[in-house]
Amino acid sequence: MTESDDVPILVADTVTKLDESHRNAVLIAGSHGGVYAGYCAAKAGVRAVILNDAGVGKDHAGIGSLDYFDGLGRPAATVAHISARIGDGADMAGRGMISHVNKTAAALGCAWGQHVAECAEKMRAAPPAVGTPPVYEEARFVLRNEPGEPEVWGLDSISLVKREDEGRIIVGASHGALLAGKPDSALKASPLAAVFNDAGVGADGVGITRLPVMDQRGIAGATVAADSARIGDARSMWETGVISHVNDTAAGLGARPGMTCRLFVETIIEANRKAVE
Repeated sequence: MTESDDVPILVADTVTKLDESHRNAVLIAGSHGGVYAGYCAAKAGVRAVILNDAGVGKDHAGIGSLDYFDGLGRPAATVAHISARIGDGADMAGRGMISHVNKTAAALGCAWGQHVAECAEKMRAAPPAVGTPPVYEEARFVLRNEPGEPEVWGLDSISLVKREDEGRIIVGASHGALLAGKPDSALKASPLAAVFNDAGVGADGVGITRLPVMDQRGIAGATVAADSARIGDARSMWETGVISHVNDTAAGLGARPGMTCRLFVETIIEANRKAVE
């Protein structure tokens, strides 16, 4: 029996809900492979991680965690978004196929085309995680705040939603998938509207599954195309995002695919102004 035989391989739907039990484990997580997700995994002390490539997207943001983990000396890989559902760790572990690996993982024998289980097994040979990553700055910030209008907030992760976001417009840079298909994971609060990244839509159309659930709660919802804005980066969503899908509630307010993210927000604000006059 080798030391690596004692290293657990754990599965999670998201890296935003990790705890001490994940420290020094190899983690297969349903989160996108962007830098913010990598930071969350590193902060939890995992020795290696496998995430979803979220369609790779603009500036290769969907695999940004790979270089980030190389900088920490830890292995990281991503699963092809068309091979397994983002936001669903069990599905990734069950049918995911590796699309990208970092240099540290490659040195352990991880490679494109492997099944997730094979890659994770090789990652067990990685040394224990050491050190604490630098704090990720400005994950929540105001994008627009005009008198008489709902505030517009940018969130690099939708896990950062707070109770006071009720009635606001949220530009959330997370993927638009329900976690493991659970409707209660759509949003922790009830904003006026929320925008997500479609993560390339991916296996089983999962990247836009929050939208119909938001309809049931009367929340206008939309996604931006993964190749138009960096996943995990709300400022990028705001500056360059192009709407790829809208739910019925948003469509009823005049929102349409092809709009910029800013125009979507302006459309919702104008519809809200008319409704309260």
